[in-house]
Amino acid sequence: METHDTPNAPRRSNLPTDVARLPIPGNAELLIYILALLLAMLVCWIADSLGSADWFVFFRWITVAYILSRGIAKASRVLEQ
Repeated sequence: METHDTPNAPRRSNLPTDVARLPIPGNAELLIYILALLLAMLVCWIADSLGSADWFVFFRWITVAYILSRGIAKASRVLEQ
């Protein structure tokens, strides 16, 4: 009779534990960034006092904030040797 692993059994990996893993593409910050840009686009489109120049200013500053936050997040995960 064959023995089968149970579905809840932890899988064993042949990789060493000190190897860095590659990040999974996409993250929650990117989703929030895109949603914020879409919401700002809708607000600028609907509001009479806001225009495309106002949306571009928002786009520029939120992009700077996003890039800085990703840089800080990646810098905190640097492997020390």
